[in-house]
Amino acid sequence: MKLTLGRVANWIHAEGTFDTAAEAVGYSIDTRTIGAGELYFAVKGERLDGHEYVEAALANGAVAAVVSMRWLAPQGVDEARLVRVPDRQHEGGEGDGVLHAMQKLAHAVRMDWGGRVIGVTGSAGKTTTKEAVAQVLAARFKVFKSAGNLNNHFGVPLQLLRLEMEHEVAVIEMGMNHAGEIAALAKIAAPDWGVVSNVAAVHLEFFEDGIAGIAKAKKELVDALPAYGLAFLNADDARVAAMGAGLSAEQVVFCGSAATAQVRAEEIEETGIEGMRFTVVASGERMPVRLQLMGRHNVSNALAAIAVGLASGMTLAECAAGVEELRAGDKRGEVVEWRGATVINDSYNSNPRALDAMVDALMAMKAQRHIVIAGEMLELGDGAAALHAACGRRMAELGVDVVVGVRGFAQEMVEAVLAGGVDAVFVATPEKAGAWMVENLRVGDAVLLKASRGVKLERALAALHAVEER
Repeated sequence: MKLTLGRVANWIHAEGTFDTAAEAVGYSIDTRTIGAGELYFAVKGERLDGHEYVEAALANGAVAAVVSMRWLAPQGVDEARLVRVPDRQHEGGEGDGVLHAMQKLAHAVRMDWGGRVIGVTGSAGKTTTKEAVAQVLAARFKVFKSAGNLNNHFGVPLQLLRLEMEHEVAVIEMGMNHAGEIAALAKIAAPDWGVVSNVAAVHLEFFEDGIAGIAKAKKELVDALPAYGLAFLNADDARVAAMGAGLSAEQVVFCGSAATAQVRAEEIEETGIEGMRFTVVASGERMPVRLQLMGRHNVSNALAAIAVGLASGMTLAECAAGVEELRAGDKRGEVVEWRGATVINDSYNSNPRALDAMVDALMAMKAQRHIVIAGEMLELGDGAAALHAACGRRMAELGVDVVVGVRGFAQEMVEAVLAGGVDAVFVATPEKAGAWMVENLRVGDAVLLKASRGVKLERALAALHAVEER
C-alpha cells in the first residue's frame, strides 16, 4: 500500500527531518532487491544488521530508510532521508525498534484496510493450503495472498504492507519454530478466520514437551481469533481436532474423511502422478473432485480450501472447480521425466509425517522400481535418530525397492531399511545422490526426492539436468 512518509511516521511514532509528503511505493529489508521509491527498514537479523546497508539502500533508490534513533549515520548519508524510531524496550534488554516499527506499520495497514484476513498454519503443507484457499476464493473475490513461504516475523509484516484497498480478502501463511511466534504474528495480522492443517514432529529440538508443545503452539492461531471468527480444523488429525474444544458450532468447521467432518472426503483414490480423486460431501451435496496434486495429505489441504470457500458463500461446484486448478509448486511434488524415469521433486522440506505421506504416494504409482532419495530431516531434537529409523522401517515394510539416504541422520534410515531386507545406500551430500541417480536410474523407475530445506536436495536433480546439457 502506498503511504506518505508523514502517514508512516504517524503510525510508527517516528521522528526526523524527512519530507512528510514523499511517498513510499513499497517496503523492503533487502538492498539487493529493493526497488525505486520503496521504504527500507534497517532490521537486525541473526547475522546482519540492516543499518550497515542503509547507504546502499538509498543509493539503490529507496525513498527513505527507517533506522534506530541512536544510530550514527556515516558521512554521506542524508539525514533528511532517515526515519528514526526508538529502540524497543522489553524484559531482558533492548529489542529491535526497527523491526517493531515495521510490524506496527503492517498492523496499522491491515486495520486501515479492514478486510477479512485468513491465517493458515500447520506443521506441513502450509504453503500448499494457502495456495489452495486463495485459488478457491479467487473465483469470487479479489484475493491477496502472501508470496512464497514468507511466514515469519519478517515475512508476514512485509506481506501485509502489500495490501491494497481493492483486495477483499487476504490469505496469510503463518509459520513458527518456537512457542509464542504464531501468537505474535496473529497480533500483527489480526486474522478473522484460521486454518490449521496438521500437527507433526517438526522443530522438536525447540520444544521440551515434544509434539504436545507443537500442537499448543499451532493452537495459538485458533486462540487469537475473535469471537465472531471461524476456525477450519482437520478432523483427521486428533491434535488439530482437539483445538475445537470449547468453540461453538458457529465458530468451527471440521474437514477430513472422518464421519464428524462437515466438509468430508469420500471414495479417495490415489492415481499416481495424475494426483488424487475423491468425492467431497458438504451440506447434503456431493461433488467429484480430480486433484492434480499427489498424496492423501493434499486431499486434506483441498478440503480446507473448499470449506473456506463454502463459508464465504461460494457454491460447492465453484469450490471443487477451484481446487482442481491447483498445480504443484516449486519443489513441492513437481514431476520431472528423465530418460524414461519419473522423478517426483518434493525436496522443499520434510518431516517424518510428510515423508511417510509422499512415500505412500510414490508406492501408488505404477513403476518398475520405486526409489526414495531421502535427505536428513532437521530440527527433530533428541528423537532424530529414532524418527529417521522409523521412516526407514516403514519404507521397507511398504516394499520400496531402493533407498538412498543423504546426509546426517539419514544414515539411521538407511540402516533400518537394510535391516528390513531392502537395498539402501548412504551418501554424504546431495551432489553424490545426484551422481548415484545418473549411474543407477533406469527406464520405468519412479523416484521420490524429499529432505529438509537445509539439505538442498534439489542439487541432486541438478545432476540429471547437467547430463542432459552435455
